[in-house]
Amino acid sequence: MPNPWSNCSGYSRTLTRSRFSILAITRIPPFVPYLHTRSLSRTVMSSSNWKCSPRTFPTSGFELLDPRIKIEEERLPTYSPQKYYPVQEGEIFNDRYQAIAKVGFGVTSTVWFARDLFESTHVILKIYVSGQGREHELNVYTHINSIDTDHPGKKYIRKLCDHFYIDNTQGRHLCLVHQALGMNTSDLLQLKHGHRMTLEGMKPAIRQLLGALDFLHSVAHLIHTGTTYSCFLQDRTIYTSSPFPAGDGLPLLGDLGEARFGEEEQCDNIMPEYYRAPEVILKSNWDYKVDIWSVGMVAWDIVSPKTIIDGKVVDDTWDDGAHIAELVALLGRPSPEFLKKANMSWVFWDESGNWKNLVPIPDRSFEKLAADIQGEDVEGFLKWLRLALQWNPEDRPTAVELLMDPWLMKGLKLRKKT
Repeated sequence: MPNPWSNCSGYSRTLTRSRFSILAITRIPPFVPYLHTRSLSRTVMSSSNWKCSPRTFPTSGFELLDPRIKIEEERLPTYSPQKYYPVQEGEIFNDRYQAIAKVGFGVTSTVWFARDLFESTHVILKIYVSGQGREHELNVYTHINSIDTDHPGKKYIRKLCDHFYIDNTQGRHLCLVHQALGMNTSDLLQLKHGHRMTLEGMKPAIRQLLGALDFLHSVAHLIHTGTTYSCFLQDRTIYTSSPFPAGDGLPLLGDLGEARFGEEEQCDNIMPEYYRAPEVILKSNWDYKVDIWSVGMVAWDIVSPKTIIDGKVVDDTWDDGAHIAELVALLGRPSPEFLKKANMSWVFWDESGNWKNLVPIPDRSFEKLAADIQGEDVEGFLKWLRLALQWNPEDRPTAVELLMDPWLMKGLKLRKKT
């Protein structure tokens, strides 16, 4: 009897639950010999190097799912099945790393929890889509790993342990091997009451973030550009991303795929829209200080149930005009010096620096939005926040200056040198 849920390519959906109680949804393809990759072709030859045996995974008894429903990376506007490597649970890569469960996906990659059979430990595999120009993040991590320094911020950057390439009929895929971590800050907040932290709970994470950024800025000369609180992860098999338990340590800064070398002139479009600094929106040159803006936005999101910026118009699409109008409400009028350097300032202000009112300035203030923030000294937090969120990037403090602010340092027990 033909399978009513099969699609035209001969693939079917299954719902699987691994022995680790991690839920995974998968679309199982027809049998394809593993010899088209470099993952399983020499497992027998390499088995003597393994400290532990590969795990086995079920191959039958799955519940079939409707293939018409798109899941995970299939929902991305730019999704192309030919670009993504079809990872199978239990597949062994580079004769060393066994994929166990999918933990994330994006436009450029899928991310997998894996077991290092050489070291009997766990790692994360970030498998890039095929194509040119996928070496940037590898180059950034190679640069960081080459730096010999005692700067404490380096240990707050997620480590790159290894990298290799996977070849198949669709092309070559770069795979980065990272240390395995727990859930990101965004997921951790879902476990908190009201999905937010208190100011006291937020401070240690922000201190560590600023320490990491100070290393990137002052030693590695890198601009992260993508700091959000999530940075702290058909010939296809598609697995849903599996949740990870919270760890007992502070978060590390990861996701350096959009990092830029700070010694080069920068003017391209960066940052998620919500976190975007005003100099980026208005098409000015930008530098390390975009990361300082991001820190302020991240700190706010960790403690407040209300978004600091709405930025949307009637049809629920993001609008730069609405974004800028809200910044005017929150920060006041930008200086003439800033407007002169902003290539797109003429869209919103006239030659005298007056707001053209293309978008009305809303009744919005930090004080009103901060009404639900929990913790001591909200006023001190808002004072600290205003240091990071300033129109002119030159007026923002450096990472170490923001770190050493008395409000952020309050409550930190420092040991005196003897």
